[in-house]
Amino acid sequence: MSTTRTIAGRQFRSYFNGPVAYIVICTVLVVLGFLFWETFFLYKRATTREMFRFLGLINYFAVPALTMGLLAEEKRSGTIELLITMPVKDSQVILGKFLGVLGLYAVLVALTIPYVISVASLGDLDWGPVFSSYLGLFLQGGALLALGLMMSSFTDNQIIAFFGALALSIFFFLVDKFLPLMPASLADFLEFIAFDAHFESLRRGVIAVRDVLYFLTVGGLALAVAFRALEKRRWS
Repeated sequence: MSTTRTIAGRQFRSYFNGPVAYIVICTVLVVLGFLFWETFFLYKRATTREMFRFLGLINYFAVPALTMGLLAEEKRSGTIELLITMPVKDSQVILGKFLGVLGLYAVLVALTIPYVISVASLGDLDWGPVFSSYLGLFLQGGALLALGLMMSSFTDNQIIAFFGALALSIFFFLVDKFLPLMPASLADFLEFIAFDAHFESLRRGVIAVRDVLYFLTVGGLALAVAFRALEKRRWS
């Protein structure tokens, strides 16, 4: 685990040595603040449900920017070759990279807490849905980060990795938006794999095992594919 922590720490610190972390965090907070506070007073009650809805939507576009260079940049610069020839397991590289970017995502989510505190100061806020919504954000974000890492493991081009991750994110966002046009048997499956269907339950304050397991499964499968992609490179 020490090797994994070292890789995770190195990845986390690297974000703040460049502009990516600052640009993504500032953009997300500004866009979220504008969308949320513009509509907040229309509801005439202290609620953060719309904030979490907007942040969940923003995640689909922001997360690919965080993951695009995780492995693609290492491949482009040639440092991945040095890394995989060291006595480091491929699983440690993948898990370390994932934990590093997950740490940055946690910072981003934590910076939205002042919005929640501001809402609580304006009325009687129901904290149950707030906690379950934050859980939903971490689960949704973790799954999207894993998908982004997977796409970054396929290429040495950050732009391709970004748009590949963005395409996957949009797919999981839109997959349940055309259910009335689908046959009933297919509609049930598409609704099940849609991120919004599972995130919405958590946003309402309902923590269901099926929703938690769904996000963990998607993230786990994506990390497994990324591991195989890196392992294949080691032996190619």
